[in-house]
Amino acid sequence: MTDRPQETHQVVVVGAGPAGLLLAAELRLAGVGTVVLERHAKRPDFCRGFNLNARALDLLARRGLDRRFVDEGWQVGHAAFSGLPVTLNLAGTATDHPFSLGIPQTRVEEVLEEHAAKSGADIRRGHAFEGLDQDDDGVTVHVNAGYRIRAEYVVGCDGGRSGVRKSAGIAFPGTASTRFTLLGDVELAEEGALPFGVTGPVFTIPRPGYVRIVTEDREPPADRDEPVTLDRFQAAVDDALGRHVELRAPRWLTRFGNAARQAEEYVKGRVLLAGDAAHIHPPAGAIGVNVALDDAFNLGWKLAATVGGNAPDGLLASYHDERHAVGVDLLASTRAQVVLGEPDDRLAPLIELLTRVANHPGGNRAFTETLTGLDTRYPMDSCQEHPHPWLGRLAPDVPLSTDEGEVTLASLLASGRGVLVDSSEDRAFLAQAESWQDRLTLVGASGLAPSAVLVRPDGHTAWAAHGEPSKQDSADLERALHRWHGAGRHTAPASVTRQRNVER
Repeated sequence: MTDRPQETHQVVVVGAGPAGLLLAAELRLAGVGTVVLERHAKRPDFCRGFNLNARALDLLARRGLDRRFVDEGWQVGHAAFSGLPVTLNLAGTATDHPFSLGIPQTRVEEVLEEHAAKSGADIRRGHAFEGLDQDDDGVTVHVNAGYRIRAEYVVGCDGGRSGVRKSAGIAFPGTASTRFTLLGDVELAEEGALPFGVTGPVFTIPRPGYVRIVTEDREPPADRDEPVTLDRFQAAVDDALGRHVELRAPRWLTRFGNAARQAEEYVKGRVLLAGDAAHIHPPAGAIGVNVALDDAFNLGWKLAATVGGNAPDGLLASYHDERHAVGVDLLASTRAQVVLGEPDDRLAPLIELLTRVANHPGGNRAFTETLTGLDTRYPMDSCQEHPHPWLGRLAPDVPLSTDEGEVTLASLLASGRGVLVDSSEDRAFLAQAESWQDRLTLVGASGLAPSAVLVRPDGHTAWAAHGEPSKQDSADLERALHRWHGAGRHTAPASVTRQRNVER
């Protein structure tokens, strides 16, 4: 393969699913040359999922993308949860989108691909990853279309059987599947022959023009990768129902298990992983696409800063530190939901206890925020005895008044840069951050609960001051600026937006 023609690019993303497409757009937002390799010549005509959760919508809002989806989808005021007879209510949780959004994953990918392409990403369908060679200076990617790409970094967003992960030699420990489930998108020969919802061991979901049927695969073949045929699916459904319901016109037939695995390293040299390439888990809670988007959002700005030469030491490693920890919790919560659904009488007292907790308003909120990732808090340095409640969490989208008009905190992040908002009287924090104005948006504004806040490009709060400027606040800000944005550059004073003379 060494005689193949070679191209040179900054980053290669393998996989044009939600994680890969959002990541490509994030990299292009920072001007990073990005190629996306996708082995499928066209997007599959079946749909894996139908859900964007509140956390994913909050993140997309930080780039002004949420309305593209909200305007098309249907809103449900609760979060998905398996195993307990309770409804997890999103009202009152820490989100600007207190609902789950029903929208086909195929449409999510269409919107993200359009966004990435408009941003300048080079998306190549029908170009499959064949392997990689990594050294200290970069990575050589071999492509089935008869060429190689030399890149500074490669990101595997290529699913649970990731070729990038395997080629990089990244271990994928966890638990193997012990139970298997069949899923089929089919038509019913006789309309109404199968009621929607749960019918014994069969779950039927209505979809436009077809139904999605889910049932247990009681006798999976020795080769778990063996394609599911309509005859096999028909037999499994008939066996589960105890009667024959004729199925036809299959759109998608598949088998999945309850395996839970996580990559040991999300960052190995110049190879990184995101989405299912980094973690697989049972589908309980309908969380998969949402976590993939979360990975990409966390990684994009860090990788862009690294490629651009502005990254402080350890910035790229923080992607592993932050998202691997989230992945551990993800696997635990999805596995717990599977266990709660087991037909085991010994679980009855546990289910009863958890149901009581989840039916309590405080318990319901805690459950909901934990299972949807709304409680995500990344570790931040602070010497304050009582750090601000926003620290480490996604900063809420609060309204602000500036000399240029009314804005919201989320809208200030649309450019992909970090933001420092200062509502203190003398704007001392803005003056302190002037050397970082090439990487930060500096804003003087009123309407902010903390007197000042530093928000990372991914929307998470890196620093917040409680009151008027103090030496401790200033020292903490200096540390946060260096931690997340590297050394400042001595430039001309920043042009900042000053506070508007408006009482709010």
